Amino acid sequence: MKRLFLIAGLMTAFGLAVLAASAASANFAGTWSLDKAKSQGLNPRLQGADKVTWTITQDAATMSIDQKVEGGQPPAGGGGGGGGARPPAGPTAYKLDGSETSAEMGQGGKMTLKATWAGDALELSRKTSFTAQDGSERTSNTTQKLSLSGDGKVLTAVVHSEGGRGGPTDSTLVFNKQ
Repeated sequence: MKRLFLIAGLMTAFGLAVLAASAASANFAGTWSLDKAKSQGLNPRLQGADKVTWTITQDAATMSIDQKVEGGQPPAGGGGGGGGARPPAGPTAYKLDGSETSAEMGQGGKMTLKATWAGDALELSRKTSFTAQDGSERTSNTTQKLSLSGDGKVLTAVVHSEGGRGGPTDSTLVFNKQ
């Protein structure tokens, strides 16, 4: 009887380890086009764009997202609002082991990035801080929870931003794989 419980316990532990490994191995790599009709809470810049694409590269250790917004006009006053804070120019790279990375941004700004697995989703956190023209310290925090559809053809990013203009915002970005 003890042997049966030991075998059942080992099989359960093995099954959980396989499940954890498969969740952590979700691959978001590819080129993704924003589906504005299925997305919610888009900021004016994304809503007015002709095309929004994310190009994601991923290996076992890192993932980077390069967002391109084509066409449309930036909103008066520089934007803000839902759909995520405007990302820095160029790709944003995250370490997939859960450790933080930091980078200096122009004009004394700093960006801290962290990726953590939450079940079968990948949660990306970005904190930016800089000194405004009036000398005050400004900070914004954005969290994106990425998940893939069962067939891997739809990427959903649930975005929460705080510290930008107009207070906290929430949005859901839906992308189709190209």
